[in-house]
Amino acid sequence: MNILIVDDEPLARERLSRMIMMKGGMRIVGQACDGQEAIRLAQTHQPDVVFMDVRMPGMDGLAAAHHLAELDPPPAVVFCTAYGDYAVEAFSSQATGYLLKPVKQADLEQALNQSRRVNKAQLTELQGHPGMASGKRSHIAAKSRRGVDLIPVAEVRLFQADQKYVTAYCGDGSEALLDETLKDLELEFEGRFVRVHRNALVSVGHIEGLVKDSEGQNFIRLNSLDITPQVSRRHATIVRKLIEQL
Repeated sequence: MNILIVDDEPLARERLSRMIMMKGGMRIVGQACDGQEAIRLAQTHQPDVVFMDVRMPGMDGLAAAHHLAELDPPPAVVFCTAYGDYAVEAFSSQATGYLLKPVKQADLEQALNQSRRVNKAQLTELQGHPGMASGKRSHIAAKSRRGVDLIPVAEVRLFQADQKYVTAYCGDGSEALLDETLKDLELEFEGRFVRVHRNALVSVGHIEGLVKDSEGQNFIRLNSLDITPQVSRRHATIVRKLIEQL
């Protein structure tokens, strides 16, 4: 069984690695210090199981698990954390998927014997437990020929919908197709992105101003982006008030 260990503490990674190797029949294919590195290593090494710390700087374990679930095939994810009370409740109906630090050898071996992919319902339930997650995602997953690309939300200037897909436009000129709805993105990033049209969300922090064409139609000007999304009449008043406050 191929194992990937993810923890921001080197000593914790080394201890868990030693415990896993004691079981036999296991191979450590990589170690990562945060969620983003975990996804990159998982794409390269295709581990069967990922042992993942929950709280890490940058991309935390829950956010990384959402992205790992999109891989084909997805690895099993076993969370390891020192914060136990709420997670025990979240996994009360599940046999695997969670280990409390300091990890005990017997618990580790049970998780290895019974490990399977943590499903999205479990992740959603965990996300709702106080202290378990850092909050909104710091990266958006976009499927590509390479597998899954991670787009930093801070780099996104515009989310624009076209039929069933949403395109994320970034300040470096790159763009990526997302398998997400504009409505879900609007709810998740409320306050950070504002709807200016039924098909467009713009990054509040990157708004430079409004421009008007000869017909009196307003368009949003965003820094480091040539595209100027149209502002619908329905959203014009809200957008003007927002810009006045920036």
